[in-house]
Amino acid sequence: MLNEFWATASATYKTLVFGAMGLIAVGIILTIIGNTSHNQSLAVTSLFVIGLGLVLHVVARVVRGQQVRKSLKK
Repeated sequence: MLNEFWATASATYKTLVFGAMGLIAVGIILTIIGNTSHNQSLAVTSLFVIGLGLVLHVVARVVRGQQVRKSLKK
């Protein structure tokens, strides 16, 4: 099972990971736009978007860890 990590992952885990990556990417883009246009509020907002993406990534790791533990008990 460990050799096929992505192949055995659930749709929930994959959705959470892609959502987290998307939020982090949007946050980075907002940071660049906010800093190049000297828009401080946009730059600060982008930090919250990146933070939300990181939290979502941690949630995905927890979900995957629970799935792996359940499958190892069987």
